[in-house]
Amino acid sequence: MPINTEKLTHILQDFVSTTASVQGAAMVTTDGLPLASSLPSGMDEERVSAMSAAMLSLGERISRELVRGEMDRIYVHGDEGYSILTSCGPDAVFLVLAGRDAKQGVLMLEIKRAVVELELVLK
Repeated sequence: MPINTEKLTHILQDFVSTTASVQGAAMVTTDGLPLASSLPSGMDEERVSAMSAAMLSLGERISRELVRGEMDRIYVHGDEGYSILTSCGPDAVFLVLAGRDAKQGVLMLEIKRAVVELELVLK
């Protein structure tokens, strides 16, 4: 069954527009191909997708090699905010870009809710 990229895009756009401090979001395959996105203008969707998949792969390997169990998410915290990568089923990665003023607890809750919704579309 083909993936409904229109539905994924709608979910991402809704997530970005209704979640405080979120500046962008993307769904990519674990191979680094873009599925859907709602990214800030000027960001290259294909480059973002490739980097997201590479980070997830590396994070999973680190988690496995250091015997930390199954990886839940990867955070990259910079001066301007956060990049958060979360597995979304066996074949996809959910990337969230949030500003430095993001309330992490609320953001993590909203990411979990979005992942549930996105996984339903991916099935």
